[in-house]
Amino acid sequence: MVKSLSLLITLTVRKMSSTITAVATASGVSSISIIRVSGDQALAIAYKITQKELIEPRIVHLSSLYNKDNQLIDQAIVLYFKNPKSFTGEDIVEFQCHGGMIVAQEILETTLAHGARLAEPGEFSKRAFLNGKIDLTKAEAIAKLIEAKSVDAAKILAKQLKGDLKHFIDESREAMLRATAYSEVMIDYAEEDMPEDILHNIVTQLDSLTEKIEKIVDASHRRKGLIEGFRVAIIGKPNVGKSSLLNALLSYERAIVSEIAGTTRDTIEEQVRIGSHIIRLIDTAGIREANDSIEKIGVERSLASIHEADIIIALFDGSSIFDSEDSKIIEILEEVKDKHLIVVLNKADLEREFFLEKIEKFNPLVLSAKHDFKILIKTLQELFDGIGQEEELMLISTRQIEAVLKTKEAILEAKRPLLEGELEFFSYHLQEAITALGSISKPYDSEEILDKMFGEFCLGK
Repeated sequence: MVKSLSLLITLTVRKMSSTITAVATASGVSSISIIRVSGDQALAIAYKITQKELIEPRIVHLSSLYNKDNQLIDQAIVLYFKNPKSFTGEDIVEFQCHGGMIVAQEILETTLAHGARLAEPGEFSKRAFLNGKIDLTKAEAIAKLIEAKSVDAAKILAKQLKGDLKHFIDESREAMLRATAYSEVMIDYAEEDMPEDILHNIVTQLDSLTEKIEKIVDASHRRKGLIEGFRVAIIGKPNVGKSSLLNALLSYERAIVSEIAGTTRDTIEEQVRIGSHIIRLIDTAGIREANDSIEKIGVERSLASIHEADIIIALFDGSSIFDSEDSKIIEILEEVKDKHLIVVLNKADLEREFFLEKIEKFNPLVLSAKHDFKILIKTLQELFDGIGQEEELMLISTRQIEAVLKTKEAILEAKRPLLEGELEFFSYHLQEAITALGSISKPYDSEEILDKMFGEFCLGK
């Protein structure tokens, strides 16, 4: 075990001591591409490529760049950030060249030829973490900021980069450490009773922290669509205008529209921007008793989409008489829990045959998907904006949510022995809570876990 740990440490140190390089901008045509180099040899490599005699830190240098055969590659901006005042805490050099992958790739290959190695996904951020420049909360915020699907998500992640989540963790951890300290003191003086005010204060603090965790987890589940993109499922019986609504919201003919019931036999998923939010619209197959095996699969996928969606838009046909298939849709809506429902009476441009009172309890919107659906867009935008403006702290990954839930469970486990005077068990469970909460921002013991987490980052980050 000791030998394995020693080998792991040796490999990690060796890996960290190498100089890494990567293209930090997305592939494709652009005005600028950035190649980033980090490590002890970054400046030496920059001197070889630029053939300059002096590259000063934090000064913009316009320089010609040459490959290993001394051939001109490009004229580019060169920036040098001296350790420890850089993102990774190491020497960093950035080459900002003309866009396009040909020039960027040649510069990258030149850095490799001069001794750098290709960075692994997320290795720049991982080095920043291991060198104490960022903690795990900031590292995850960086990764999610790249994927953010709304302006509100960017604001939430900016707060986490600023340290809001870390502040909550540090504050909560400090409170639990104080409670543990009181407990350890009283264990040493077991013949004396714990003062009632101390016991009361500890219980109050733990109850307050448990309540805070529950609120944070609930808010995080509600708001995850801000980062990942809200999933909006359009459901209804066949031929109520689901595909017409999808096409209207997308502003192009994505789904086939016909008078034949059951035309859509599978779910169709597309992204669209509503206000400052990018959402994922899901057009589903009409829900009814299927006539064949293929349609049956489509209906099953429609029902699955309801469970996976954050928001459900249920369409009813205003030009048709209410029937058993409409009744089935209502039954489904009544069973839906913890999701936002928007009920729409479609085809307002046609003569109404539908009994509006059948869906009045859902406060339906009356509109025409083909002609005027502004009220639906306004409703969706207000809904998304309302979710984004909540003030509660947000956890941005499954890992963070699992950690605080484990913290809550450990706190609840600790309360019972505390109230019964079994302070050794109380301290044990509270230490579990402290460890679980601290794992959100503190280093893991396992290099493998760190590799997995930072491996989800993009190259060059």
